[in-house]
Amino acid sequence: MRTGVGIGVAAGLGARAALPVVLRRKFAGDVARLNAGDPTALLEAYADDAVLHFPQGDHRFSGPWAGKPAIERFLRIFVAARIQGELRDVAVSGPPWAMTIWVRFDDHADAEDGTRLYENRTVLVLRTRWGRVVDHEDFFTDTERIAAFDRALAEREPELAVVGSARR
Repeated sequence: MRTGVGIGVAAGLGARAALPVVLRRKFAGDVARLNAGDPTALLEAYADDAVLHFPQGDHRFSGPWAGKPAIERFLRIFVAARIQGELRDVAVSGPPWAMTIWVRFDDHADAEDGTRLYENRTVLVLRTRWGRVVDHEDFFTDTERIAAFDRALAEREPELAVVGSARR
């Protein structure tokens, strides 16, 4: 009997240790597709009623973005701005039906001529319900960089300027 319990505990701990590796692999693939201009794989991870909280400010990315259609608009604006992200690390806590996932995500964007317009480091906190993201909040090293990037986009590449609120 003890051996069976020990094996069960070991299997559970092993599966728990593998979870960040599995999630990192899944999110790395989703980010690669996002970097290539396709946000659909990443969008599939969100529940229909999910909310993405992006730092408030005078920029096109300002949140919150409530509901899957709004999050899709956010991701399409992200892609249109040619932001490239890199997944650095993933950590998890909580039970499978209500996990919290922390993701270190660095991103940057370059102008058509190769000039670096934006670079930042971010921690994403994702709260899930049965495998779907229901709440997503971004924490940046420097939130002013986002507003400066938005101004640079509007000045350098007027076709990327967003008139009014992008969320509407």
